[in-house]
Amino acid sequence: MLERRAALETVIEKLQQERDALRVKMHLAGMDAKDEYERISGRVDDLKTQFEPLTGAVGDTASNVFAALGLAADELRLGFGRVRKAIGEKSE
Repeated sequence: MLERRAALETVIEKLQQERDALRVKMHLAGMDAKDEYERISGRVDDLKTQFEPLTGAVGDTASNVFAALGLAADELRLGFGRVRKAIGEKSE
C-alpha cells in the first residue's frame, strides 16, 4: 500500500510539473490545444486534493480509491499528451 501511495504521489507531482510547463507554451498553441489544456489543467489540482486525505488510509477501500485515482492520473497524462501533440511538442 505504501508503494502505491508513493507512486501515485510521484505521478501527481509529475502531472503538476507538466501542467506548469505546458502553461508557459500555451500562448503559441491553437484553440484545440488551449481547450484541451483548460479542460484538464484544473483536474490536476482536484486529483491532488482527493489524494491528500488518503495518505493515512488503509485497507480494501483505500486500495480501491488509490486505483481510481491512478486511473484519473493516467487520463490526465494522456490529456497532456494530446496537448503536447497539438502544439507540436514531443511527449516527455
